[in-house]
Amino acid sequence: MKTRKIVAIVVIAFCLLAGTEINAQKKEKTVEVGGAPMYPSKNIVENAVNSKDHTTLVAAVKAADLVDVLSSDGPFTVFAPTNNAFAKLPEGTVENLLKLENKEMLQIILKYHVAAGKWSAKDIVAAIKKGDGKYAFKTVSGGTLTAWMKGKEVYITDENGNSSKVTIADVNQKNGIIHVVDTVLLPRS
Repeated sequence: MKTRKIVAIVVIAFCLLAGTEINAQKKEKTVEVGGAPMYPSKNIVENAVNSKDHTTLVAAVKAADLVDVLSSDGPFTVFAPTNNAFAKLPEGTVENLLKLENKEMLQIILKYHVAAGKWSAKDIVAAIKKGDGKYAFKTVSGGTLTAWMKGKEVYITDENGNSSKVTIADVNQKNGIIHVVDTVLLPRS
């Protein structure tokens, strides 16, 4: 009888805690990405796994053993390529990068999409204006990405001259911010 009461109390407590978390998440200002709300109370990985538009990126992060890094405190600014962005790469590129023997290269490419700190769209635009039309980010991989604007749109250019448009800005995370981009950025080879 005591065991049933304890189990019942534990179940009730769990339900109350889960209900509290769900209610707290409902009150958060979310941005929808890939058909799912992105909660500012969750970290980059916890949110990204719910986006239907980022399944390739999530698979790559897992294959590169970067889940723990992107779940850490940060803060990070992530320029997150969509599945369509990965599909623009030459045929077989993604499959090749996901192989165990290419893990180091995959890590470099993924870290090339990450800058230290939390850079909102407003911060990026201000830096572009202050920099006479361009702002260079140092990436976690040690490379450089250049932000610039065309009209009101923000673009990010890699070291090879390939540009990626920010399609969804300011997706706030507990440990940083995500800006969704439409092209995979590649470090100088």
